[in-house]
Amino acid sequence: MRYQRFIDHDHGEYVGFNGIEEKGLKDMPDKLTPEQRSKAMRNIHSKNTSIERILRKTLWRNGYRYRKNYDKLPGKPDIVLTKYKIAIFCDGEFFHGKDWEVLKPQLESGNNGSFWLKKISRNRKRDEEITRQLIFMGWTVIRFWGREISKNPDECVKVIEETIFDLKIQND
Repeated sequence: MRYQRFIDHDHGEYVGFNGIEEKGLKDMPDKLTPEQRSKAMRNIHSKNTSIERILRKTLWRNGYRYRKNYDKLPGKPDIVLTKYKIAIFCDGEFFHGKDWEVLKPQLESGNNGSFWLKKISRNRKRDEEITRQLIFMGWTVIRFWGREISKNPDECVKVIEETIFDLKIQND
């Protein structure tokens, strides 16, 4: 599981924790035809994804109010708790390079591998840069993998609540 939490507001450096590592992806051939894969890829959107909706509903049910796709911050975080200066990103495993060392060789040997390697590498670098910028601006950044949200949204909210608690302690 990835519960990245980055906090150092004074120096813009990474501080935080990661949860228990999940097992790597298995080396499997694509089960879809090229036409099916193309249709599936066309239906992927950057806003209001199912994982974002799941996390937002869980936050709302727990009494947290938020902004979505907040364009006043770099990277337009998926969910922003402005009251606590927390930016939350809901990252899909493929496009954000989960288990990169396992995924990278699979992409190299697949169709259009160089395109996907460049695209996902750029996404990973951009994620790091946006995280640094937000930390420098005094924001706390939390990133969740999509499957973490899908399988256990309540656990994700617990991570957010722990972060809020820690921020309250720091400010007192």
